[in-house]
Amino acid sequence: YVGPESAGAHPGPVCYRKNGYLAVTDANLVLGRVIPEYFPSIFGPNEDEPLDLEGSKLAFAKLCKEDDNFKDFTVEEIAYGFLQVANEAMCRPIRNLTQMKGYDITTHKLACFGGAGPQHACAIAKALGMSKVFVHRYSGVLSAYGLSMADAVHEEQEPTAAIYAYSDESKAHEDPSASSREERLAYLTEKATAALVQQGYSKDEIIVEKYLNLRYDGTDTAVMIKEPSPDEEKLLSHLPYADTFKLHYNREFGFILEGRDILIDDYRVRAVVLGETPSPCLPVPSLGEPNAIGIKRAYFENGWEEVNVYQFDDLKPGHEIKGPCNIVQSISTIVLEIGCSAIVTSDGDLEITVDSSGDSTLESMNDIDEANEPSLNEVHEDPVQLSIFSH
Repeated sequence: YVGPESAGAHPGPVCYRKNGYLAVTDANLVLGRVIPEYFPSIFGPNEDEPLDLEGSKLAFAKLCKEDDNFKDFTVEEIAYGFLQVANEAMCRPIRNLTQMKGYDITTHKLACFGGAGPQHACAIAKALGMSKVFVHRYSGVLSAYGLSMADAVHEEQEPTAAIYAYSDESKAHEDPSASSREERLAYLTEKATAALVQQGYSKDEIIVEKYLNLRYDGTDTAVMIKEPSPDEEKLLSHLPYADTFKLHYNREFGFILEGRDILIDDYRVRAVVLGETPSPCLPVPSLGEPNAIGIKRAYFENGWEEVNVYQFDDLKPGHEIKGPCNIVQSISTIVLEIGCSAIVTSDGDLEITVDSSGDSTLESMNDIDEANEPSLNEVHEDPVQLSIFSH
């Protein structure tokens, strides 16, 4: 499947040999981005067989024959279309959390996790216009690894209906919710702190963060605003939450509403005990390119490519790798796309630089061969493009 359903672990994709469904894993396998010999033989009814490459190919070939939309496509083109649709489906929530909230996504790094995350990260970064990808050395089990280092957090929240700031200039100096606000935040602070103390943490190591969920009167879009720090408050008015709210609102929506009271919808307190913080990476001297363990064929936007295969465990800090290539490890496979390069950090992680100037997905949609351009009476629908635009 290419979302929203998943083939799951059982029966799983076709290549799991359990009469499963055609899925993105099958596409990665057919395109050489997943290499069967570097996977454990744990598939099939007895869980002792390798991934079924031929089964995946046959499933795509069957799709070609059964669906007229795919009759002019090769198996590889359909599989690559699966990846394009899947990547676009993953781009959408990232855009919603960043660009739709006013953040410049190109100034951020894309971090990936899960066994399949590094197979798609470079392509997604290209589609988003991002230039950096971070692949942790334990990316395949990053959720579990991160849990061992995560902050201990307890949150308390309660609704309210209070005015935080008046729009009337004659009342601009007032703080109408001051007494009740401090009372409720103090109550929630005590409650959240007590919950962590009950779990065995010391009160001295607990950090308290306070929030107000604010909105303009007459709107239904609230923004959760964290209490400004003492240094920030020096630069703000006597109603610091309101100043911060306006900055956030303007960044996300591109305007602020004049002549509207600012209302409090919720009080929220977050009690935190900080987990382990990794030390910053140190610069490392370049070791050049490592030795490849083999050469395989993999399919990219330009078709089949001969690519190096590297063993992640053989990489040392300072090694530099240029794409396209595959990097295999016991818990994941990393695909470096065309135009991408990676360097191994002092911690053994991968910092990938992405050249998004040649991004494929949208450019390929806009490239029209005028000599073969159909007439107005002849419109050819591309099922891949239709699926991507539907996302």
